[in-house]
Parts: sequence; structure tokens; C-alpha cells
Amino acid sequence: MASAPFPPVAAAAASAPPRLAPRHPFATAVAAARRSTSLSFRHASRRPVLPLRSSAVAVNPLRCAHRRAVSPRSRRRAQGFGAAPASDLAASTWGVAAGSDVCLSCFPKSRRGRSGLASFAPCALPHASGLLFGGRLSGAKVRSHQLLLWLGWINVKSFNQFFFNFQVRPSHILHAAGPDEPHVASPTWSETSLDKPDMDHAISKEELEDVLNTPLPEHPKLIRGQLKNGLRYLILPNKVPANRFEAHMEVHVGSIDEEADEQGIAHMIEHVAFLGSKKREKLLGTGARSNAYTDFHHTVFHIHSPTKTKEYGEDLLPSVLDALNEIAFHPKFSSSRVEKERRAILSELQMMNTIEYRVDCQARHHLGMLIMFCLLQLLQHLHSENKLSNRFPIGLEEQIQKWDPDKIRRFHERWYYPANATLYLVGEIDDIPKAVREIEAVFEHTLSEKEGNPVPSGSPFGAMASLFAPKLPGGFAANLTGEKSPAMDKIKPVKRERQAVRPPVEHKWSLPGVAQDAKPPAIFQHELIQSFSINMFCKIPVSKVQTYKDLRSVLMKRIFLSALHFRINTRYKSSNPPFTSVELDHSDSGREGCTVTTLTVTAEPQNWRSAIKVAVHEVCFPNLVIVHCIQHFFVLFQVRRLKEFGVTMGEMTRYMDALIKDSEQLAMMIDSVPSVDNLDFIMESDALGHTVMDQLQGHESLLAVAETVTLEEVNTVGAEVLEFISDFGEPNAPLPAAIVACVPKKVHVDGVGETDFDIYPDEITEAIKAGLDEPIYPEPELEVPKELITQSELDELKLQHKPSFVPLTEEENVVKVFDTETGIAQRRLSNGISINYKITQNEARVGVMRLIVGGGRATEDSESKGSVIVGVRTLSEGGCVGNFSREQVELFCVNNLINCSLESNEEFIFMEFRFALRDNGMRAAFQLLHMVLEHNVWLEDAFDRATQLYLSYYRSIPKSLERSTAHKLMLAMLNHDERFVEPSPHSLQKLTLQSVKDAVMNQFVGGNMEVSIVGDFTEEEVESCVLDYLGTVRAASSPNTEEHIEKISFRPFPSDLHFQQVYIKDTDERACAYIAGPAPNRWGFATEGNDLFNVIRRSGADAEISEPVNLETGKKRIDVRSHPLFFGITLSLLAEIINSRLFTTVRDSMGLTYDVSFELNLFDKLDLGWYVIAVTSTPSKVHKAVDACKGVLRGLHSSRIVERELDRAKRTLLMKHEAETKTNAYWLGLLAHLQSSSVPRKDVSCIKELTTLYESATIEDLYLAYEHLKVDDSSLFACIGIAGAESGEDTNDDEADMDLHGMVPMGGRGLSTMTRPTT
Repeated sequence: MASAPFPPVAAAAASAPPRLAPRHPFATAVAAARRSTSLSFRHASRRPVLPLRSSAVAVNPLRCAHRRAVSPRSRRRAQGFGAAPASDLAASTWGVAAGSDVCLSCFPKSRRGRSGLASFAPCALPHASGLLFGGRLSGAKVRSHQLLLWLGWINVKSFNQFFFNFQVRPSHILHAAGPDEPHVASPTWSETSLDKPDMDHAISKEELEDVLNTPLPEHPKLIRGQLKNGLRYLILPNKVPANRFEAHMEVHVGSIDEEADEQGIAHMIEHVAFLGSKKREKLLGTGARSNAYTDFHHTVFHIHSPTKTKEYGEDLLPSVLDALNEIAFHPKFSSSRVEKERRAILSELQMMNTIEYRVDCQARHHLGMLIMFCLLQLLQHLHSENKLSNRFPIGLEEQIQKWDPDKIRRFHERWYYPANATLYLVGEIDDIPKAVREIEAVFEHTLSEKEGNPVPSGSPFGAMASLFAPKLPGGFAANLTGEKSPAMDKIKPVKRERQAVRPPVEHKWSLPGVAQDAKPPAIFQHELIQSFSINMFCKIPVSKVQTYKDLRSVLMKRIFLSALHFRINTRYKSSNPPFTSVELDHSDSGREGCTVTTLTVTAEPQNWRSAIKVAVHEVCFPNLVIVHCIQHFFVLFQVRRLKEFGVTMGEMTRYMDALIKDSEQLAMMIDSVPSVDNLDFIMESDALGHTVMDQLQGHESLLAVAETVTLEEVNTVGAEVLEFISDFGEPNAPLPAAIVACVPKKVHVDGVGETDFDIYPDEITEAIKAGLDEPIYPEPELEVPKELITQSELDELKLQHKPSFVPLTEEENVVKVFDTETGIAQRRLSNGISINYKITQNEARVGVMRLIVGGGRATEDSESKGSVIVGVRTLSEGGCVGNFSREQVELFCVNNLINCSLESNEEFIFMEFRFALRDNGMRAAFQLLHMVLEHNVWLEDAFDRATQLYLSYYRSIPKSLERSTAHKLMLAMLNHDERFVEPSPHSLQKLTLQSVKDAVMNQFVGGNMEVSIVGDFTEEEVESCVLDYLGTVRAASSPNTEEHIEKISFRPFPSDLHFQQVYIKDTDERACAYIAGPAPNRWGFATEGNDLFNVIRRSGADAEISEPVNLETGKKRIDVRSHPLFFGITLSLLAEIINSRLFTTVRDSMGLTYDVSFELNLFDKLDLGWYVIAVTSTPSKVHKAVDACKGVLRGLHSSRIVERELDRAKRTLLMKHEAETKTNAYWLGLLAHLQSSSVPRKDVSCIKELTTLYESATIEDLYLAYEHLKVDDSSLFACIGIAGAESGEDTNDDEADMDLHGMVPMGGRGLSTMTRPTT
């Protein structure tokens, strides 16, 4: 939905006096040391953050247009595959169907699935600022990865994530502080308190070393304890979101603990225990959500719950704890439940067996011949010396089919007991002693009736204790490493037979001087792989961050790797670059028990040699002047140059500043971090042995160590990280843990067609060494502009254009409309640009802005297919404005904490900004927007890159079963309309730089542009920026002719394309299907411009009018049928109900699938919409699954909706809405189209009445909307995709050129180390 009511503003937060950060005691000693030693550091005033991705995002034709927030936990939980959706706690998670590509079932491209690290590791720099052309501000969640800033997890992903990744990833927007917390006041840091030392005496280097070895402070609010039966618990009070809490039961058992004949049994227990719990089912209807997942070492069951029941105000914590107790320690292994989950897991296994999964996850055992290929994959080679290489959580099909309940029960008895588990509680838990008593009441007697040995004082994990078990300080309990406390003395023997020591995981480290044989590069070749990619791995022990010295080392590594990331980014300039993407990842993995550095290079197969050379080069020597070398030895060159010459003083200052500023921002948000982010942070920190600090402690500690950092030390520490690349082949150099290349069997050669692709390990080795032999040169300093528009230039612009606000409408002489209930202000500039803004304290001193330009891809005609999407990509690829280069623009964004994105869809072009409001950050963002509108630069080489990327994308479609199936359905349903799919090679060949420029810039017309701003600014600040930088944009007149959109229509019936099949030859059998049909748009318009409200009025002429007030609850009612959002509201509720029924029927009862979802795509401007059901299955079951889905879709009349279903759907959507109204990004979405002439039915009532609309909707309203979902045979389209060695036909490249237009690729990295969420 794009509407929501206004949440009350935290007045206390706004009025509270500023809180000065106390001078950290360690900082005084540091300051003195700085004066007395050779250490030096220039404390800069600005902290930059690195630029993100560039580009317009290729539109997914099956994706719902509604922008959903994907929480960090969603992405973390989704890194696995496995588990079973759990009724309506699962079937509709935050109003999104389980299994859709935007909810818990999505699969981010995270490196090997390390929990919460790869996809949102705390690299504040790359994730918080810069030119993010292609990202969205829809995430709206606190940047949880930055919570880990001081814990040493570094993730520098250059090209793939930041410039060439077409998959949309939400940008994380920070939350506001709550008014009742001690740190709520705007904690502006006094320059005096931060910079003026409190000690005048000097200390020696030896004294400084002693100080650096001081332990970091522990989180002051985190409570740790242990029950008599060994169950550990951690409790953290947290007020965001209000009146809710997170309860996670982590059992320390995973696939690594399975014997040879038990592979996948931990995952099976997760399914059976979770979905078989009756006590969990009783939480249905309370507003609780639950899920589960399994990885190498852990099985986690988690429940997100309100603190009290809505009806009677009863505490829910006891019920939640009781449910977790039953799930983890008292499951029922009935034969019926085991068989049901066996079917689900086998279906899940086939569902995830895409080529993207096989390439990205690289190590999963699965069906047929691919089991042989899996032995060559990334994880298998990375961990070839231990069980991590062959104990993947999903398990082996042949074993899953054999286990009986007794065998499963025996594994459970061996591992699932309180002393082998940790309970985490984070949320609004005000009475800690009461919570502890409730934990004791529920868990203390668990398993006490069984005889066995006492709980040892040492760790039950043996050698792995420091890695996987939390430290328990004295007072509540003892720690697990053998240190006693008074509480430990009271622990009595637990009558429980168990295994006391877990099997350790041994690693061979990539350390200098370690004698071991070098492994030759491994090659994985498959017919469905499209591109060449190579991964170089380095594996070292985790460095625990427990002292200031540890934190200092982390800071230096991050400075170094951030510089490398930026250098690689800015050198992507050539028209025909040798690589598609370069990623450098350095992060800790609690799941794997090690720190892994990975260099990943992706390229077109014909450019693989050059790509490798280029990749390795930059990591060692950071800058080339010769274009030829940039093209052919770029990344190797950068690696070598950076190691050889190091970062410059300017770079160190810039990225040091960035880290400090990011840390400061987090400290300001200390009381507005969501519970789930705090919980993820604590769980991962404990697994890795890091000290857990709160955000304020982390910031103060970072400030303290920052003053001791020198350029020489930064370069020394950073060079060590890259030694495995830069010193490759040299004596005593650290050996890569593995080098793995994933390559196609055949490649497309222009003028020739498909040819065999031959590659050998020694060729890869030679290419790496060749890149390291290239000459290198030091990095020159780059001049960074302080402003893009000088004051004199601005004065001249204002004199020339005389900007002013004008009446919003010609009928009324009102120049400003302000809605007191929502706080929304509306303005219009004299050049025709509409302005909406809202002042909010949701996120302290942070703002977001979105420019929306009407038109989008719908304006493309038959002669300009693809012009808009390629044009937007071209503009973002160039990255230049006025006389400023891309590098200068990016560093301007870095210095001003600006995150910018540019993208297009079928209806609009968007440009979005996130900015800090300190140091004139908002004015800097407005300057950049002005320059893009007025002084955009179109480059031929950027156009070439954009065209090549879409061409490569198009050619990869036939190698993906899901994309091939989806594209075929979309083309059939929409009469081969290419505006809703990717442009074909034929269309791309017709485009020119001028044609794509015209297609984009013709839409940038004053009256066609709307700008919305949300943030913690003042009315004077925002209106000044609007007048200065948007009011001075030239008032471009509308084109001579009105915007022309060629007719969009659904294929008429009868047609042989209403049902189709796709066959792809693959080593493994699997199947998927899509079912789709017409729907109205969000505002009640259908194809041919039919206004469905006229139909409603006629049908409802004699209908009974609802009471204006609900007599039972006393709440206000709205006549939903007369409201502009009638279809948006009712269809959203219908989607929730249909999703729940699909899960219950097709998945749970019939066992035909693991994953099925229903999604709506409701347009705002175009007079149409559609729905899509996506289902995965096996070739033998997929036709039955399609029939079953159709039955559910059409069965709403024979099996009518009941009040219980409607109430549940309302709760789901209202919960999501309530949570997201606390974020700036959500409000930015609500303001969209508020003054758009192309969306005339939207007004402020659509925002402030949303909650009442949901509450007022009736079952009859839903059926009235349901009549306009076309589900009959003449309207419904279906396409089944089947892959296997004996497929009925092959999809060849000629067929692809004819109609394979595709979608954004599905899947992602990291799927093998963790199962799919259960829901």
C-alpha cells in the first residue's frame, strides 16, 4: 500500500535538552600519547560514506509494485533454504506471502550465507552513502550492520553490489529515538568534549600499549544468566518497536553434528518440532510471528510477539516461552507429521536447486549427477579439510527418504537439551526479575526426570566454547570457560544423559610461512552457467574484538579496504571493460568458525583472462594511467598497487571521518534500534567471542582509538589482508584456501553462435601471475569539491529565475496546504514542480528525498523499446554532472553523507536521496539533484556499458528455469509487450545515445515532476533548499504533444498461449509454474480505462450502509466502497487470505510444494494490474500443483471467507503498517503521487484514513473486489517450467532471441550454509 495514518510525534524527544557525550576515560590517555609520541592523526570534521550501486533496476514483471521493507532478520533468515511455512504465523509474514522474492523467502547475494555479515555486514562506508543509482529507500530499517561497526566485520563489496547488481536492495534508514529512554536527547557531541584532552601529561608508547590492551566495556543493559539445568539466557530491554519482544531459542546443534547416515536430520527436526507444536499454534491470532532455521552449528526457533494480548491485556511472555520449550525440548515425532515434513523438505530441496543456487552456494549435495559437480564447489574447497565441506543443512535426498520417527527422535535426545541451548529475549521487557522468574518456571524442570551426568563447570562445547558459547559474567551465572561464580555453585546434577563435548572443526589457515601444498584452481562447468566467475579465498582465525587494540586493528582494516573499494569503483570507465563485477569481502563467520577474505571477479567468458589480471592488480597497486592497462589488468593491478603504495593521507582522513561520523550517527540512534537488530548483533557477537557494547560505548571507544591511528600502520595492517593475492606464488606467502572458477560449457560468439568454452587450471594460475607482473604507479590525490553550486552561482540563478511558491490549483489561491493530523505540507513551485514534505523525529538529523517523474517505460513505443530503462542506466553509469567527474561527484557524496539512487519502472522514473542534516548535508543533496536536472552529462561509453549489461542479461534468461518460465507467461499475457520485460537484442541494436537521452529527459518536465522530503529538519531549512535549488530549475515546457502511451492490453481468449510449458535441459529434475490474470489498478481502473467505481455504485445502490461507528468496539467506520483506496485495501486483504489458503491447502494438506505465493501488481498510473501465483514442485507433481492453486483461487465462493480469516489478514497488514510508520522511507512512499495529475484520486485522506479503512472492510467488500480479479479460464494464463536431463525440448539461443526477455535473476549467495526459514 502507499498510504498510512500519521503516528504521534515524540514530543519529549524533540524538546529534551541535548546530551553531551562524556569524555571517554581512555581518550584522555590517548590524547596525551598523541602529543608525546610520533603517532599522528588529523581529526577531520566530516565523515564520508562510500558510494553504492549504480543503475536503473531491470523491472521484474511478476513482482508486486508495492515496496516492502525487508528487515535485516528477513534477509538473514532467508540465507538458508529449508524449513516449512508455518500456517498464518508464516503464510503472511508482515503481509507478504512466504516464498515471495521480497520477504522471508528472498535470497540476498551474501557471501556463502554468513549470518548477517555478507549482506549487511557493518561496513558503514559502503552501505551508508554515495551514488546508489538503483537502490531503494524502501528498507526503512535501522542499519544493523553498522551496529557491528566496532566488532570488526568488514565487507567491502565493490562492483557487484554497488554498481552492477540489478537486484533491488533496500537502503537502511535509521530509526528515531524513543522519548522514555535515557539517551533520547539529541546527543550532539561537543567539539570541546571530543577534542580537548583532559590530561596534560604525556605517556610513553609502552604506556599507550598498556592502555590499548584495556578490555572494551560491556553493554550496560545486557543481562546474562544460567538455569540449574544449564540453559543460558540473555535479556536486553529495548523499546523499539513498542509493546513487542523477540524470543529466540538457539539450540547449539546443526548439520556439523550429524553422522554420515544423518545428513539433514537436524533440519528435519527443525521442521517437525516447529510445525508440530500445538502451543505455537495457540499464538495464532495474538499478533505473534514465528519462524525457524538451521545452519552448520545452530538450530534457531524464534517468535516475535506483542507483550500483551489485545483483548484482555494478558502477558504473552509465558505463552511464548512455553511454546519455545515445547518446540525445542518436547516435540512430538508423530508418523504423520514426519511424513508431511519429509515431503516438504524434498520439495524444498528441488525448489532451491536452481543454477544460481548451484553457482552461488557452491556446495550443496542434491539430486542426480549434480552431486558430482558439488564436490568442486566453493564451500567444499574452502573447507575441504573438515566436515563443513560435506555437511550442508539441507541434507541428502536418499537419506531424508529413509528416516523413521525413532531415528529422528534419537538424534533429538542426543542434542536438544537445555544445557546445549541459549535463550535470547530482546524487547520491551521492563520487569527483568519477573522475566527471569518466568524463564525459570517454564524451563527449569525440563528433562529433570531423566538420569544422567551433572552439568560440567567447563564448556559443553570443548574447544569451540570461545567461538559458539556466550560468556556469562559473575552475578547471574558463571562463564562457560570454567570460571566459577556463586550462581554456579548452586547448580545441581541434571538427570540427563548427554554428550559433553561437541566435535571440533579443524581449519587449515592461510597464514604466511604455514607449510602446506598449494591447491590448483578448481573449475565447475555447467551448461546453465552464463558468465565466468572466479573466487579466491583466504581463511584465517577469527580475531576477537575484546580490547581497544583489537578495535583499533579493525578500524585500520576498514580504512584500507574502503579505499580499495572506492578505487575499483571509480575505475570502471571503459566501453568494453573486461569484467562485469568485482567484489572484495572480508568478514567473520560464526557459522563457519573463521574469518574469510574473498575476491570474486565476474566477467563475460571471452574476457576471463583480462578480468583476472585486472582484478589482482588493483588489490596490490592502486592506480593506472594507461587505458590499456585499465582495461586488461585492472583488479589485480589495484590489489598490488594498494599493497605496494598503500592508501594516501587523504584517503585515510576521508574514511576515518566516515567511520567516526557513522558511529556518531548510530550513537544518536541508541534508543531507536529495533529489537531484532540488537538481537542479531548479540547472537553473532557471542558466537564470535566479541565484546558486546551499546552504540554509545562503541562510538566513544572508536573515538578513543581513532586518535592513535597512523597512515603507516593502516597500510601495514591492510597489506596483510591482501597478501594471499598480492604475494601469490611467492615463497612463504599465505596460500589461498581455495581458488574456484564457475564457467559455462558453451559461450555465444557473435556471428558464430554457441561454441565450446575450454579452460584449464594452469591457465587461471598463469593469468593471476600475469596480473601481478604488471608495472604499478602510486595513487594520485583527487580534488574533492566542497560544493557543486557556489554561493555566487546560486545568487545568479535566483536572480535569473526568481523562484517562488504559487497556488496549488488554479481554482484556489492557496500557496500552502498543511494537514495537522498527518503533519504533511504541500507546495508548488513557479516552474511547476510539486513539493510534499513532512517533518518527523523518526530518525534523528536524517532526511530522505524522492523525485518522481511520470512516464517510465510505458512511454516507450515500438521503435524505442528499452530506451527508458537503458537511458536511466546510462545516466547513472556516467555519474558526471556539469564539469565534475564521476569520482568527484562520488566523493562529494561521501563527504556529505549522501546516498543517491536512480531507477525506472513501467510508470515512473525515480531519483532518491538519503542524507544527514549535519554540516549542510541537506543543501548538498539538493545541489546534487539540481545538477542532475540541469547539468546532466551523457557519455557514449556509459551507454555502451548499459547496453552490454542488458544484452548479457537477456542472453542469460534461457539458462534459468524460473526466468524462462516467467518471461514466457508475461509475454503471452501482455501480447508480447516488451515494455514489461527486458529489451531484446534486436531492440537494443536500434538504440542510440541520443535516443535514450531524449526518452529520459523528455519526461523531466516541471509539471511532470514531484519531490517529496521527509526528515528531522525545520520548515525554514526545507523550504529554503526547495526554493534555492528546485525553484531555480528551468521551467521546461511540456512537449508539443501530450504524453503518448501505446495501448496495453491482455491477450484475448481463445489463444494457445493461455497455457504453455518451458523445458530446459539440466542435470537435475525440478519444476516451477506461474499462474497469472488481470486485476484492476490500485485506484479502481481496469483495461480500456473502465472505472470500476461506477460498477460498484450500481451494484451497491440497494446495499445496506454500515453504521458510522462499530457498536461493539466504538471505533469509527468508513464507507470503504466510496473511498478511492477501496481496491487497494480490499485486494491487499484478499492477497493475505489467498496466501494463507494456498499454504494450508497446496503445501500443508496436499504436499505438492514447499513454496507457493500469491502476489498483486497494482499500478498507480496505468489502467491495469495483475496477480501472480508462483509455485515450485517436481515434474511429476507440478501439474497437480497448478490445478490445486487454481482451485484455491477460484474456491472463494464455494468455501467462503470467514471473519477469523479477515481478522487475521487485518492484523497482519496493520502490524506491518504500524511498524513502518516509524520510518522516514515509509512516509516517503506515502507522499508519492499526492499531487500527481496522473493519479488524481490520491489525496491526504488516503494516508490518514488507512488504518480505519482496513478496520472497516467487510467480507462483502472483499467479495465485491474479488469479482474483478479475473480467474476464469478465458482470463487466466499459466506457464509450467520443467528442467531435467530428459526434457521434452530444449530452449535454444535462437528461441531466446525471439522471445526470452526475462526478469531479474532469482536466488543469491549463501544458501548452502543455512536452511530456508521454516515460514
